[in-house]
Amino acid sequence: MEFQLHTLFPDSLELEWNDLLDRSVTHVPFLRHEYLRIWWQSRGGGEWPAAELALVTARQDGQLVGVAPLFKSVNRQGKTSLLLLGSIEISDYLDLIVAPADLDAFVAELLPFLAGPALGEWQVLDLYNLLDSSPTLPALERAAAALSWGFESQKLEHSPYIPLPGDWDVYLAGIDKKQRHEIRRKMRRAEESGAAVRWYFTSDPALVDSDIQAFAALMQQDTDKAAFFARSPSMLPTMLETARCAFDRGCLSLAFLEINGKKAAAYLCFDYLNRFWVYNSGLDRSFMEYSPGWVLLGYLLRWANENKRSEFDFMRGDEEYKYRFGAVDRFVMRATLTR
Repeated sequence: MEFQLHTLFPDSLELEWNDLLDRSVTHVPFLRHEYLRIWWQSRGGGEWPAAELALVTARQDGQLVGVAPLFKSVNRQGKTSLLLLGSIEISDYLDLIVAPADLDAFVAELLPFLAGPALGEWQVLDLYNLLDSSPTLPALERAAAALSWGFESQKLEHSPYIPLPGDWDVYLAGIDKKQRHEIRRKMRRAEESGAAVRWYFTSDPALVDSDIQAFAALMQQDTDKAAFFARSPSMLPTMLETARCAFDRGCLSLAFLEINGKKAAAYLCFDYLNRFWVYNSGLDRSFMEYSPGWVLLGYLLRWANENKRSEFDFMRGDEEYKYRFGAVDRFVMRATLTR
């Protein structure tokens, strides 16, 4: 394989990159070229103000066969590290981009290239947010062992999801009886409250920017989320730009629950690869008597089943409500390699 180091984000690779992603060992929205370009422009919404791009591509017979979307910075332990673009806070799932048949060869040749003179001095290859099912993890362990490098992996966070049967009633029948009744009761109570209740996806290009701003306002009613965005002035604009980009690419599902004409709850999701990815949420606390978050989540699960989505992915976080809706666990991992 012929390797190349990119110290400027390679805009010209978008078509090749996303085509390879379609065939990659891990295909998630956070690895798309346009997403990581936005992420890099803001350095993760300000998470990595001192960072150098160290993106590596591999070609074979002129064809793009691998992308290691890396950057160099000082990690949380104070070590000069190579990390995956997207790390750590705002991208739920990350990985290398390579087809399964090329994975072992790509990783085996990538590590010596990273250790060569092109990337300068670094101490740790520090890879966050790989799914526990990713074949990249054992491939990295094998390649590290062949070079006598150290390899460690650890569970970082729960990342629960719901396999969907494609039928709302079948889905409800498959979860805890008490929870099934609770979902139905809260949805029925909102519908029979006498208030004007409706839910919808943002679909009008003329309204999407104002709806994204409305979502941001709801989200920041949560003190923890408001504090997170206050850490960097570019964090919220980065998320909003990502949402707009997803809308333009046809994979944004921005859902609102309105009560008496006012936005009471919202979920920002991605509808991608026949799966529904729940990225973030917001609530108007003045409508809590209607349980707006639960009610809207019920509508979204009904929609996802009726529209034959295969999976409802809550992504990172082990909040109790996810499991009460029938989610099962998986994890995201951190892999560290040391020379």
